[in-house]
Amino acid sequence: MRLYSQSEVYSNMNFFDLIMQGEDEDENILVLTKTVSKTKRPPLYKVLLLNDDYTPMEFVVVVLERFFGMTYEKAFEVMLTVHKKGVAVVGVFSFEIAETKVGQVMEFAQRHQHPLQCTLEKED
Repeated sequence: MRLYSQSEVYSNMNFFDLIMQGEDEDENILVLTKTVSKTKRPPLYKVLLLNDDYTPMEFVVVVLERFFGMTYEKAFEVMLTVHKKGVAVVGVFSFEIAETKVGQVMEFAQRHQHPLQCTLEKED
């Protein structure tokens, strides 16, 4: 067990919690506990864009550029993946952001009368 000098204790007060215990003033005990907290990363969710036979490819490219910040070239590449494979991951986000993106895409597609579908699923 290591004993800390008074100057060491006061210089490290940012890192330690001090607890004074004892029944008499002469019998105070100084207990040092180091607080270690580990934060856990939030779970991530994949935003998926689903293919359909009616939404124009150009509209899908606009959606990818506007809501996912893709360049035209990247958006075109992802749009072709959706078209050929039926689905593509267009981004990975925390739940709140993924949910917001899905809502924005769905609302934008409905407003422009396209049946484009966007969904989310938990990343493995």
